[in-house]
Amino acid sequence: MADSAKLYDTIVNGNAKDAVAITKEALAENADPLELVTRYMIPAMDEVGRRFECEDYFVPELLLAARAMKGAMELIRPLLVERGAEPSGRVVIGTVKGDLHDIGKNLVASMLEGGGFEVVDLGADVAPEKFVEAVEQKSANVVCLSALLTVTMPSMKTTIAALNDAGLRGRVKVLVGGAPVTQQYADEIGADGYAENAGAAVKLARTITKV
Repeated sequence: MADSAKLYDTIVNGNAKDAVAITKEALAENADPLELVTRYMIPAMDEVGRRFECEDYFVPELLLAARAMKGAMELIRPLLVERGAEPSGRVVIGTVKGDLHDIGKNLVASMLEGGGFEVVDLGADVAPEKFVEAVEQKSANVVCLSALLTVTMPSMKTTIAALNDAGLRGRVKVLVGGAPVTQQYADEIGADGYAENAGAAVKLARTITKV
């Protein structure tokens, strides 16, 4: 029989092969897919985030854990969709126009997905109108903007203005982050929050969506 509790350990330890194997076995034995997510997978990614913040884990460990979680989620997500299970929130994320850096953004996207959010990753160098289009199409309630260059930070302000012009600003919360970004800058451009790392981004997203 599948030992579902081991799913937690495989994700925390970044063992993608075992995470997928345990998930397959558990689902074959009619385990509740939602329980696998809420009881083991989300707590596992929360623990990974905690270790990262405490500097017990670093980017490589974060990436391995995210890969393990993604492998398991690929098996579970179709079942959740069939059941009509609602995610914690719908997030549109991307690195803003002019900026090609995506490692930090990828980490945040993975951690958000591991935290129970449905994530639409637009990639890097994303124009404001692309964010607007994704929010409209996916009915997102959170937008995460990343910038790794000082010269591209103004694109965050432009994107927020585009959401406002499209009449969408009132229905989405905007979170910003990236190496040069600060809480002060987030306040200046009218963002709803700033996160300095991936774990903090998940906590903030939960707070603003009241999850």
